[in-house]
Order: sequence, then structure tokens, then C-alpha cells
Amino acid sequence: MPELPEVETIVRDLNKYLPGKIIKSFQLFNKKTINLSLAVWRRQVVGVKITKVWRRGKQIIIDLVGDKHLVIHLKMTGQLIWQGKHDLVVGGHPIVGVGEELPNKFTRAVFSLSDGGQLFFNDVRKFGYIKLVSAKELDIAFTRLGLEPLAKSFNDKKLKLALVNSPKAKIKPALLDQTKVVGIGNIYADESLWRAGILPSRTVASLKDAEWKALAKAIVGVLKSSITHRGTSFSNYRDAQGSSGSFLKKLKVYGRGGQECRKCGKILHKSKLGGRGTVWCEECQK
Repeated sequence: MPELPEVETIVRDLNKYLPGKIIKSFQLFNKKTINLSLAVWRRQVVGVKITKVWRRGKQIIIDLVGDKHLVIHLKMTGQLIWQGKHDLVVGGHPIVGVGEELPNKFTRAVFSLSDGGQLFFNDVRKFGYIKLVSAKELDIAFTRLGLEPLAKSFNDKKLKLALVNSPKAKIKPALLDQTKVVGIGNIYADESLWRAGILPSRTVASLKDAEWKALAKAIVGVLKSSITHRGTSFSNYRDAQGSSGSFLKKLKVYGRGGQECRKCGKILHKSKLGGRGTVWCEECQK
């Protein structure tokens, strides 16, 4: 699943193409993709202008005129493709074995826009969704989400406050809880904890004030660095330019179990923590 840097990269790219365009038609190929009936969707979105594309956690939000918002989650295999007259931009997971044809057998919905371009939502496993909501509904849904680590207000004190209610929890699983902090998945939890020098198995209660400061700084640094490199790519992520994110080359621990630590040279350990593969350095992390 794309994490915050990957989703942010997609949002920044799509924001160059979609605002100002009017939705001329909406096609649906799988009714589970949307939250309301097709008739309601068409009545609410067709003829409406797009004003902005932004992100909350791992979700993509497309603002429409008239207190309407499209909330898109790519989940495990979702893909957004903008096909304009002269542009083809892909955001999310590429679909192996499918050619350039659009729509294809994995297309779940299509927005046709006023300039002749189309926005396709493809999803192999059908876990992704597009929800049409009001501003009030959006606010209610987002109150369940945690801190935005790239918000200007994010700091060590807020991070600690968000997690201290689970003092016995291991710090890595706590960081993965989207009701505490949004956008951090397995990749950036491992990388942030390595950069902060904290073992993933430490309890929340065991962290000292200096470690909270180091962790907050590491989270922001890792996420911003990944965005600069357009995200991390393994087998199936592509950014909205159809390119693999290059942060893979910058990873210090994630996916490197059994290899040497890039800082001290010790062999990195790998185990399961909270059901997730976790890599750490026993020398650099305490």
C-alpha cells in the first residue's frame, strides 16, 4: 500500500492537471467502488468543477464546487490514471500483464472531463474506493485520523501525547496506528526508528524526552526525503509520472535484513513485530 510520500507525490502531480476542469460524465464498472447509488453520483458530480487535489494521511481528496469532496483510497492495488490530449500520467500500482488500453478489465470508474481528458480508477483486488461526501462528513471521518506528520504544528510533544495513552505498546506498531499518526507504514516506521536510534520493540513508556525529539525529527526528515525522491518503489508502485520512486536506493534498513548496516557495518536483524516484518540494527538502535 502506498504510504504518505507516495500518495503526496500522486497528489502533487494530479493537482497540475485536474483543478479548473468540469466533470462531464461518470462511468461505473463496479458498484462497490462508490458509496452511493450511481444515480446519486451522476446527479451530484456531473457538471461540477474540480477545485483542488489534496491529501489526508494515505487518502486522496478531490474538492468539487458546492461542498462536495471525492475521497479516494488506493488500498493494495488501486491506480489513478489521467489521460489528457497530450499527457498520460499514472499514479499508484501498475497492473502487470495489461497493455495501454483504457478502460481495461480492471477499470472500476471513469471521470470524463471538460477538456477531453479522462481520470481512470483501476483496481485489481477491488479494495480501493471513491466516496462522495460533504465537508461535514469529511470532517467527521477525519477526526478519527491521527496527527499529520508533515503539518507545521507537528512536533515531539504532540507525537508523545498521541501515543502515551498506550504506554505498553511497542513503538513501531504504535506508529503504524493511523488513529495516532497518519501516513506512516512499514517502510517509514523502520526508517524513522533507525534514524532516531530507537529499537522498534521498545515500549512507548520507555522513551525519554530526547528520544521523542529525535523520533519526531526523524519521521519528518524521512518523509520529506522520500517525497523529494518521489517515493519508494518495490514491485508495484509508480508515481503519477509513471516512474518508480527512487527512495528505494536511500533505504537504510527496510528490506535489508541480513545485510550490513549502512552506518556501523553490523548485520541487520529481521523479525516479526505486530505481525509486520521489521528490520533493525542492534548497534545503532537502543
